Order: sequence, then structure tokens, then C-alpha cells
Amino acid sequence: MHSHSPAGRFVLRAALAAALGLGAGGAFGADSNEAFVPLAITSSTIPANGDVNPYGVAFVPRHFPSGGTIQGGDVLVSNFNNAANLQGTGTTIVQLRPSGALAPPGTATAFFTSSQVGLSTALGALEGGFVIVGNVPTTDGTSATVGQGALQVIDRNGNWVATWTDPVFLDGPWDLAIEDRGDHAHIFVANVLNGTVARLDVAVAASGVTVTRQTIIATGYTHMPNDAALLLGPTGLAFDPAADVLYVASTADNAVYAVSHARERTTSVTQGTSIFADAHLRGPLALRFAPNGNLLAANGDAVNADVLHPSEIVEFTRWGRFVREYNVDASQGGAFGIDTVLGESRGFNYAVIDDVANSLTVTRLDPR
Repeated sequence: MHSHSPAGRFVLRAALAAALGLGAGGAFGADSNEAFVPLAITSSTIPANGDVNPYGVAFVPRHFPSGGTIQGGDVLVSNFNNAANLQGTGTTIVQLRPSGALAPPGTATAFFTSSQVGLSTALGALEGGFVIVGNVPTTDGTSATVGQGALQVIDRNGNWVATWTDPVFLDGPWDLAIEDRGDHAHIFVANVLNGTVARLDVAVAASGVTVTRQTIIATGYTHMPNDAALLLGPTGLAFDPAADVLYVASTADNAVYAVSHARERTTSVTQGTSIFADAHLRGPLALRFAPNGNLLAANGDAVNADVLHPSEIVEFTRWGRFVREYNVDASQGGAFGIDTVLGESRGFNYAVIDDVANSLTVTRLDPR
């Protein structure tokens, strides 16, 4: 989605709290020390080189190795556009430490500057100490020059480790989800250029991350160029390890699908089972589980747009029942990347991008 303005615009804390069923005070639980931690904080995502259009967002895992530039609880954001606002040309991942100083525009801390341009929503971190980021590049900011893209592996100090490319399994890596098992992981990748979802099985060691197997597990998602969003195709992924189900937000299909046996599957299904496709969806992008077990989808407004319901995060059950929604921005096209930390947490466990304002808001949600 094309970024509209570098100006800072913030999510209203009270509105967010009301939409998500929280009290206005910001504390949850009985521990009085928690009352000193704010409910939500917002920071710019624009680094010194002027990159805009934040796409992906990812929490660094709690058990991430110490001693690096980033640490557990930090939040990473990938930028898709450069300072000239050309889509598919951004090169930076910026980092936010919620306990530290917030960044005004132009001062967000750059964790990594990539030689591969157009960093996408495909962003995640492994407990072994590595960050994974995808890219979908252009040379002029238009869909006419879109390239295949890749996944890159970065260490905890922001150093490049490896680049993975493949014309089938990594054909426009637009978003990803990770099942992290420590010494190995499953990385699910949504490919916007061929309308598929791939699973990369990887081994994780102190020296790096190695792909051991690649499998296409789902096909048939609508994919196409789009003037406003550059590309439409499968985007957000959320994996339920207990049920071995991968949920897929397909933007152009305006639907969320469930792919069964995602961890073990050796053959692909066509889309999977449609679980949510009602009028509350408006081009779903990022997809994550809320701490309460429901699903959260970011409406990008490129499909089924409604000026009365711009830039929404939609909550629904994994069986497809609508729960509620709230706006990230008063303009359309603002809701993009989201991430959550599941389980009991006394810190920030929900992060959302406002693509219009080039900002990140991190929030404390009651995990109950």
C-alpha cells in the first residue's frame, strides 16, 4: 500500500483500549508494579535514510540470545519504500525497544540496511538468534518492474548471514509465519507472485540457518498487480501448532483460509478451507493470533473498501465468527503489519503498523 504521509499520527490510547476490552488505566493483573507500564506507546518507523511505508513487524522472542544489538522484547519493522516513496525500494529494518526513548520521524534506529530492496511483510525472528526478512523489489516503484525477491538471514548484530532464492518456493515472499523449535523451525512463506504458500524446513545452529527441505503446501490464491497496493495475493499467515493448521489471509480473494496438516504436508491443497469471508474483510493483509486465541487480520482497503471503515483490525474466531474491529488510522490503507506475543506476558505483547503515519504502536493486552 502506498504510504500517504511521513507525518506522525497516533492511535488514540483510549479508543484502542475500548475496542480491545481493556481498562483506560493501562494496568492488568494484581501486581501494583504493572501500573507504571503504559498501555500503549507509539513511535515513528522512519530512519535517517528516510525510508517509509512500514510493512512487516515482529517481536524479538523472549529467549533470544543476549549480547547482540537486539534483545528479547524488542520490536522490528521492515520498510518497503525509499525516501522518494517508491514502492519496492526500501532497504531498512528499524528496531524499537519499548522501554527506551521513542523515535521522532527520521531518527528510528536502523538495525539492518539491506542490499536487497523492497523489504516486505515477511519478517520474523528465531530464538536461535537470527532474523528472517523477505523482499519484493522494483526498480521504479511500479508493478511493471517487480522482481522475484528473496529471504535473507541476519544475525543478532544486524549482519547479513545468507540469502535464499528460488523461483518456485520464494516467488515474491510477501509475508511469513514461523514455528520455532529451537534447533529447527518451519518457516511458512506467502508468495505474492505465484499465489502459493511454501513451507521451508530449516536447521538452526549458532553459525547460521540452513534450509533442509522446501514444500509447496497450498496453491490457487488469486494474485495480480494493483495500482495502489502494487500487488495483491496471499499475505498474512498464522500457524496453530496444536492443531497443525496454517491460516492464510488472501488479499485479492478477500478471505481467510485454513490449510490442515501444514507442518507435515508433502502435497499441496487448493487454497484450503474458507473460514472467514464476510463483509468485515477489506483486503486482509497481516494475520496473527490474538492473546485470547482469536485471529486478527489487518484490512488494507485495496479490496471491498469502505470510507466509513478505514484501516481496520478485525478480530474473529478461528471458526469464522466475527468478534469486533477497530481503526488504526482515519484514512484508508493504514492497517498493515501486526504481531503478537502469545501466552502470559507482563510486557508489550501486541504491535501494529500505521502505514499512513509511518508509525508503530505497541500495546499491552491482557493475555486472558
